[in-house]
Amino acid sequence: MELNGVRIRDTFAEAFGMRAGRAIITARSHDWALEAARAMTGFATSVIGCKVEAGIEAMLEGDETPDGRPGVSVLLFAFDAEKVGERLVERVGQAVLTCPTTACFDGLPDSPERVSVGGRLRHFGDRYQSSKLLEGRRYWRIPVMEGEFLVEESFGVQKAIGGGNILILAEDADAALGAAEAAVAAMRRIRGVVLPFPGGVVRSGSKVGAKHYKEMIASTNDAYCPTLRGRKGVESELPEGVGSVLEIVVNGLDRGAIESALREGIRAACRPGVVEISAGNYGGRLGKHHFRLHDLLAEEMR
Repeated sequence: MELNGVRIRDTFAEAFGMRAGRAIITARSHDWALEAARAMTGFATSVIGCKVEAGIEAMLEGDETPDGRPGVSVLLFAFDAEKVGERLVERVGQAVLTCPTTACFDGLPDSPERVSVGGRLRHFGDRYQSSKLLEGRRYWRIPVMEGEFLVEESFGVQKAIGGGNILILAEDADAALGAAEAAVAAMRRIRGVVLPFPGGVVRSGSKVGAKHYKEMIASTNDAYCPTLRGRKGVESELPEGVGSVLEIVVNGLDRGAIESALREGIRAACRPGVVEISAGNYGGRLGKHHFRLHDLLAEEMR
């Protein structure tokens, strides 16, 4: 299959089940909400080393937020609800409570699975905090030097999917980066997903385990490293003409959101200098969610 002269490999992206929470951060301006969101999602690229995967989902206008102020929505992913809750408490407490003018609300209010966030952060108020119940949702007002920090008591957690991905195989590093940047811009327009790596792009794709260091959970994906092509013991997956590979990883609240993001990303990445679009999988051993590239683009080929 080809799209705009770029080969689409007949393979699938292999993803796995996770749990996710959504935080709605509001502030006096988009700038301050974004400051808190960026701090909250820092060092959250992979559960392999960060305990959580997180990213900015969308910028929100006042008619999309609980208090009518400018806001940002953030998605956090971990392997179970307890870990999502722990990360929310840590990151809201350290990055949102501390940021001028912010408030923080649950972005999944209809989810029956709940974790305590404001209910734990309230202790920072040293018993000077106060609460109010509005339409069945409890909020805490925590006194701070600036005034008060408003945070919702509990946040919803739901089933989610992590690890959807595409691989961009290009002639050189410039072509790979240009295609990746175009793909990220297109994918970030989809609600319900985040791209947790820096700028949405991964240069250090990994494989499960390691050949030479048994204690490693993951190690470099040597099959896609151009400098290892032809090296003894390396079974390269790179076709001729490929000099650089970049990966984009997508986490989402549901399958449909990830499918939409992958589809838009592939379309945007098929540009001059790109040889092939592929995906990372482990033969179905890592996760039960498989996103077949040809199926995603079936509409394009009709």
